Amino acid sequence: MQPAGAERAGSGAGPDERSLLRFLLFLGSGLTAAGAAVNEIQDHLMAVAAAYGAPHARVAVLPTYLEIALEPGRAATLEPTRTLRGVLRLDQTAALYQLLREAKDGAVSPEAGSARVLEIVEMRPRFGRTLTIFGHAVLTAGICLVLQPTWGDMVLAALFGLIVGAFKLVGGRWPSLQLIMPVTVAFIVSSITFLLAGPGWADADLRAMIAPLVTFLPGAALTMSVVELSAGEMVTGASRLVSGALQLMLLAFGITAGAQVVGLPAADELIDSPQNLIGWWAPWLGVLVVGLGTYLYHSAPKRSLPWLMLVLIAAWIGQYLGSQLFGGYLSGFFGALVMTPVAYFVERRPSGPPALVSFLPAFWLLVPGALGLIGVAEYLGQDAVAAAQDLLGTVWSMIAIALGVLCGYPLYRSLARSLGWLRIPS
Repeated sequence: MQPAGAERAGSGAGPDERSLLRFLLFLGSGLTAAGAAVNEIQDHLMAVAAAYGAPHARVAVLPTYLEIALEPGRAATLEPTRTLRGVLRLDQTAALYQLLREAKDGAVSPEAGSARVLEIVEMRPRFGRTLTIFGHAVLTAGICLVLQPTWGDMVLAALFGLIVGAFKLVGGRWPSLQLIMPVTVAFIVSSITFLLAGPGWADADLRAMIAPLVTFLPGAALTMSVVELSAGEMVTGASRLVSGALQLMLLAFGITAGAQVVGLPAADELIDSPQNLIGWWAPWLGVLVVGLGTYLYHSAPKRSLPWLMLVLIAAWIGQYLGSQLFGGYLSGFFGALVMTPVAYFVERRPSGPPALVSFLPAFWLLVPGALGLIGVAEYLGQDAVAAAQDLLGTVWSMIAIALGVLCGYPLYRSLARSLGWLRIPS
């Protein structure tokens, strides 16, 4: 977010209009940085503008900037924004949505609102560096449990989680390192895994390698891109889709580089199907561990942990039932279909975080793209047919989760109307 650009307001705007434009631009930049879908950002900003006496405002959100005009035909104001990947922590996102709710009611002046957006951007994490890195290790261990590992996988995944968490914390200080971070981390993690798996020094396989890399998977970005494309936002949706695909390719390149440098173990030593190797309870415990790790690592807002757990459990139950009834490809659809109404229901609770906050860990739990990483390893093992099938499964997983979100929100609106929670105009 680059708020300095907001000062380029139209010359015909008065002081109050300039303040409103500045507030709308700052607010839109923050929502973009949080990773919200652009069609939702536009709706939010137009609702805020209407609350401050500009019911005919026009808003356009594009990959690198947003454009606002308070009336049709009036000169528009531009504001450069960051890339489409979310850069705000969960506590910052929650604070931003709290400000958005106040702004829709006209309860905060535009000047004070602009100042609060800047304060939110500069907020310090709720937890220190040590606890943040530990949270990433907990999150990684939870994802590994969901993948049904061996005990050796669990230990190795937790150690990888500490290493990757430290890399992310250090690399986060320099935006120029963000692009090469997935490649670097994937190379280090895959190299160590292949070294250990080759001579049989440790019980290492794909579950230990994938778990710390899942936090790099652009599951939310890929899913939001499909949501935006379905809403007719072709430019932003396509840009987000390309950005997410690039992230996946960078991870794949890092794994490929690790295999080339270290050497790939035999496929039967590296690839194994999940078989409840610890116990039937491992994936269910993993859901709760993912919630705790997300809470610590992403500095979730206070009193949000039980709500995060609730959304995660709903997503997991939906995915589990969908897998049992319809197979793995449709499991993501049912997970997202169940998760979405629960997330919006949680948003309405006094202590509940915004739906966007509880979506992030649920996307990781549904693991869109993990099959694609396994497919890369199978390709390296000369099993091109299995690799193609898994890569195709990644595409289906992404589409299924996006469709689940698209269907889940109207389902929530219907339930809310039936129960009298909302009064939504037709």
